[in-house]
Amino acid sequence: MRKYITLKATLLAAAILFNNICSLAGQAALRGGCARVDITPRASVWLSGYGARNKPSDGIVDELYAKALVLDDGQNKIAIVSADLLWVPIKITAEIRREVKEKIGIPEKNVLICATHTHFGPKIDRITKNWPDTPISEIDESYVQTLKKKIADSILAANKNMKEVKLGAVKGKIPEIVYNRRTKRNDGSVAMTFRLPPADPNLIFGPIDPEVCILRVEDMSGTLVAAIVNFACHPVSGTLNREKFYSISADYPGYTARVIEQMEGGICLFALGTAGNMNPVRIERKKPRLQIGRALGGEVLRRIQFVATSGEVTLKALKKPVTMPIKKDLSPDRIIDADKTKKTLTTEIQLLRIGDIYILGLPGEVLVEIGLDIKKRAGIENLFIISLSNDACGYVCHRQAYKEGGYEPGSGTNLAEGAGEIITREALNILNRMKQSK
Repeated sequence: MRKYITLKATLLAAAILFNNICSLAGQAALRGGCARVDITPRASVWLSGYGARNKPSDGIVDELYAKALVLDDGQNKIAIVSADLLWVPIKITAEIRREVKEKIGIPEKNVLICATHTHFGPKIDRITKNWPDTPISEIDESYVQTLKKKIADSILAANKNMKEVKLGAVKGKIPEIVYNRRTKRNDGSVAMTFRLPPADPNLIFGPIDPEVCILRVEDMSGTLVAAIVNFACHPVSGTLNREKFYSISADYPGYTARVIEQMEGGICLFALGTAGNMNPVRIERKKPRLQIGRALGGEVLRRIQFVATSGEVTLKALKKPVTMPIKKDLSPDRIIDADKTKKTLTTEIQLLRIGDIYILGLPGEVLVEIGLDIKKRAGIENLFIISLSNDACGYVCHRQAYKEGGYEPGSGTNLAEGAGEIITREALNILNRMKQSK
């Protein structure tokens, strides 16, 4: 009997060892590739971001890029693209995803396309309405077709540049360059302060998210291949310089990326956090794009030196549709056009998992209160929340914002009260689903 038990235990141990060896043999090394494609339009296109512009652009301050990161764990492959644009509508996202799937087989749910939200990029869709008393801004349709191909090409090029990599995440913090522009009066109503106001005891500042979430991807020698910088602040630094108001620019995200790339090498992708009501602190006599870009880039450089990296990670992706209500009475001054016959708007939420790192893609310009709530309730250490992912649907506001008034829940969105809570609920649902998956 004792011999039988010993034999059985030996066989069980051998089986476990065999399974472990097979598992290790079947687990391919993590591979990654990155690429950058210039998407700068001609200098005479109309710009997005400010309906008050009454003429086309007249110059180029700095170039615009689509930057792609592709990761492959041997079982799943994902792609993340950051494009220097105001936003990317779901129709364009869908076309790019289809082309990528056809050419290199990455499933559509595994491709995330986000915009840096520069307000100095080309107008690429007819979603945005023209403000009263301004000329109708034209769209260069030939550029839009070229843009779609170039964004897809950035993914294809990254896929060709694959090598064995390791990665890890770290957080920084830089509260001094951002503030909540929805300042409140003593009666609880909102006073929109698109530029940082002087100290005033009658104005109360709302919350900010000062976190900088950083993903480091390096090759086996430790050389930086790619970095993702996730930060919540509106890219409107260039608005102080009226001479450059009509010039193409990637704004501060472009300068941040340049700091990283010049000092560390590799390619830096900027991913906007929940920056719907977050504005940069701009100083009149300085060059705010450069100033804020360098400050943020400096914090990234400080933190990225000490990231623990690993190649033993698995990749997963989820995507689900989300339907939100549209206002019954749309604002005549709304910044986004809408089909008045529709009562709801359907968009999507996406989630990528890279080991213990979660990348949550939300549509639209999400207010910071929503992002902070999701982070608090999700309980995930390495959670990147990227707004303006895959679609543009206006501002996404929590219920309290509608009661307070102001630009974002007013003319800034066609979404009705309750939309923010739907996004929060669905985001937490998809995060929980991913946490429970093996």
